[in-house]
Amino acid sequence: MSDPLTWILHDGKVGLRNQALGVAEAVGLLPIAEKKLVIRYPWKLLPPSLWPCALAAPGPGGDRLEPPWPRLVIGAGGRAAAPALAIRAAAGGRCLVVHIQDPKIAPSRFDLMIVPEHDRVRGANVMVTQGAVHRVTREKLDAAAGEWQSRLAFLPRPRVAVLIGGNNGIYRFGPDEMRPLAAQLAALARAGYGLMITPSRRTGAESEAILQAALDGLPAYIWDGAGENPYFGILGLADHVIATADSISMITEAGATGKPVHVVPLPGGSAKFQRFHKAMRDSGITRPYTGELEVWDYAPRDDTARAGALIRQMLQERNLWA
Repeated sequence: MSDPLTWILHDGKVGLRNQALGVAEAVGLLPIAEKKLVIRYPWKLLPPSLWPCALAAPGPGGDRLEPPWPRLVIGAGGRAAAPALAIRAAAGGRCLVVHIQDPKIAPSRFDLMIVPEHDRVRGANVMVTQGAVHRVTREKLDAAAGEWQSRLAFLPRPRVAVLIGGNNGIYRFGPDEMRPLAAQLAALARAGYGLMITPSRRTGAESEAILQAALDGLPAYIWDGAGENPYFGILGLADHVIATADSISMITEAGATGKPVHVVPLPGGSAKFQRFHKAMRDSGITRPYTGELEVWDYAPRDDTARAGALIRQMLQERNLWA
């Protein structure tokens, strides 16, 4: 197998990984290698803009950054920024560096920075997206829907994909918040809707137990975290999507389906999240979830494909395309 031409750098967070991998897949410069970064002392104590010898920052438990160097590096999150720039320097400039999210380093130092519009950073080489870039495509949804159709055939229609997050330091979503949501979901199931539910790692065992108890004996599938992840399948099969307000990535991915996205309000929030939620409502993609499901249409916006096309063009212009 040939050496990877694209590296994606992230710290292991699922949301960051999916953003970087989604853009890499949209670019299509293969093979792609994933580099998980576990940053050690003293680098982890410093802002990325002050990291010396950034190639030495990753420590045990993660991946080393060693030649042969790739032609494209896509970093996501603050801890990937300095290593990405160091890789380009080590490659003698024969490497395009793309960074996702604002790492608090001047955008001019990167070849391209991709940020959601609710972030404030702007610049000549900054691409602004509506929400988070992601891996959801129509092709993946259709393929996964075909794979999961028979397994979820016991569920009546309309079917509802329910994407559940958890506490994240910005929103509070624990057992007290799960109880009323679980009651609302049980009411939907009793009314004839088929529920396809995927909790996250942040949901927590107690909240999941509340959900299981509320939906016991009702037409609902709840993924228990074992086996194949049904995420793309349930999005592909859904007639509606319900998503909790705590995840920008989750809501943006739901908006790629073209299906009505109902957002569950939660206690907490921040100015950044408020800007994001307002933009999604104003675009006609989301509406607040009140316990009732509505039907509406909108045209999904594919910022990930747009980013992929732009990066391919940049690689070709710099003679870095395979």
